[in-house]
Amino acid sequence: MKTLLTRCALACAVALTGSALAAGNSTNSTSTNAAHNATANQGKRPNILLIVADDLGYSDIGAFGGEVQTPNLDKLAHEGVRMADFYASPFCSPTRAMLMSGVDNHRVGLGGMAELLTPAQRSAAGYEGYMTHSVVTFPQLLRDAGYHTYMVGKWHLGLTEEYGPASRGFEQSFAMVQGGASHFGQVGIITNDADKTPKAMYRENGKLIDLPEGFYSTIGYTDKMLSYIDSHKDDGKPFFAYVAYTAPHWPLQAPDEAIKKYEGKYDAGYDAIRAQRLAKMKAMGLVPKDMEAYTGDEVWPQWNSLSLVQKQIESKRMAVYAAMIDVMDTQIGRLVDHLKETGQYDNTLIFFMSDNGADGNSILDEAANREWIKRHADNSIANTGRAGSFVEYGPGWAQVSMTPLRLYKAFAYEGGIAVPNIIVLPHGAHDGQISRVPAHVTDVAPTILQLAGVAQPGGEYNGRPVFRMQGTSMLDFLSGQRKTVHKGEFTEGWELNGRRAMRKGDWKISYANKPWGTGEWQLFHVSADRSELHDVAKRYPAKMKELLADYNAYQTENGVQDIPHLGERPGYSNATHYYEDELETNR
Repeated sequence: MKTLLTRCALACAVALTGSALAAGNSTNSTSTNAAHNATANQGKRPNILLIVADDLGYSDIGAFGGEVQTPNLDKLAHEGVRMADFYASPFCSPTRAMLMSGVDNHRVGLGGMAELLTPAQRSAAGYEGYMTHSVVTFPQLLRDAGYHTYMVGKWHLGLTEEYGPASRGFEQSFAMVQGGASHFGQVGIITNDADKTPKAMYRENGKLIDLPEGFYSTIGYTDKMLSYIDSHKDDGKPFFAYVAYTAPHWPLQAPDEAIKKYEGKYDAGYDAIRAQRLAKMKAMGLVPKDMEAYTGDEVWPQWNSLSLVQKQIESKRMAVYAAMIDVMDTQIGRLVDHLKETGQYDNTLIFFMSDNGADGNSILDEAANREWIKRHADNSIANTGRAGSFVEYGPGWAQVSMTPLRLYKAFAYEGGIAVPNIIVLPHGAHDGQISRVPAHVTDVAPTILQLAGVAQPGGEYNGRPVFRMQGTSMLDFLSGQRKTVHKGEFTEGWELNGRRAMRKGDWKISYANKPWGTGEWQLFHVSADRSELHDVAKRYPAKMKELLADYNAYQTENGVQDIPHLGERPGYSNATHYYEDELETNR
């Protein structure tokens, strides 16, 4: 009875927003009509809490099969819905651009990550390296409509304030501007000078700041968001809160007490933890009973071939990674508890996701990082995870984090783009359901706007042309009014750093350079083989031809640059010497 009643309540809420959406179809009246309708519905509009983890793997949290203790996220999953086929981009900043805009990353300036763009890319429109003003962000539209808008954590959408949170609709923001940083303090992650320690850039409400003593990212971001939420708690306006945690992005660092909980738990190695996760995923109905897991590229050694020292290093690094997720879950619990204590939880949409697959790549060969780490970091096993260490967790554990999917961050295989997703609707409506209906990160902005009763931009905003949103609202699907998110077959393309993919319905084509792929397009029947173990291109040439045509249309529509051999560049996502580096940096 609870589910039926709450779905009826949600359907009524959707109906209330309908007039606002219809009124907003006129381009020039978007902001005015949205604000008018928002004022009329004051007190009835939901709060929105959007939480994004950084490089979190598909199977890391308990609700998706992981052994890491995540009781708060697990509870949200059992109150809401898990979208098992939810997609992001293979890299973080392109995902965040699509999240904020509802528009493909190639249209809005993040056709590639700024840190990895080639000169040829930088000369092309859509590859500026920051989110351009060719779009209006949905936080801006919410703010226009009377919402308070708050942001904490990783921004990664532009280094200058012209493209920072304060200029993209956030009333208050505490932003780590770049793509990553130490979690203890303000040490940056990429340096061009092995003798100089890089400093991460933080801004609060547009002004550069230095971090306080005792700062730890996940806790500090949560503290700041709670203060923002409480700063206007008595004015009756709803809020949008964007919490962009930097956990569990490298460098792997966590409080000692959190790390101790997981020390020794990963001594069994990759295969044992992967098997444990896959069995749990099958038992909970997240994957089919006959699902096989991709176990890693042959470039990488198996657990039983590692030396004793390598195994100890690997076990400790995974323990730190797990601790980072554990701490993040605890902080999410603080946010949820505060909403409950202040009577706001029942009227809040909670949306949780990761920004891409787990990261099995290496930053050591970028700029002067390798030499800087040798000179300045203590990566001994005993010190791993503390403020003075700087470690990654490598391809073996990243592949476990993506159980049962193929590869990880930087690739357009499922392991790079499929991410954990939990949605809890205001007043509930799903009670722990698992959905295998495909959806995409560009669908988030339209969903939030529809729930808030705010119209999408019609092609112009405040006198300037902007792209229309390409995503589709999930709200009708989530409320039970439609069986799928997208009308017709789900059709979505990906391209980053020369790796490409196209999914259409139950079929997907993927391309990656050797040794990760074949150097040719592959075809997978992902409804039966989501691990992408069996290339069926030769068996279904007509289907391959159909999806290639769809990809070419996607490429043309979104201005994707086709640069030969782009994915073969040495460095970050082609590093093949992780295990040798471990021994070198721990001597």
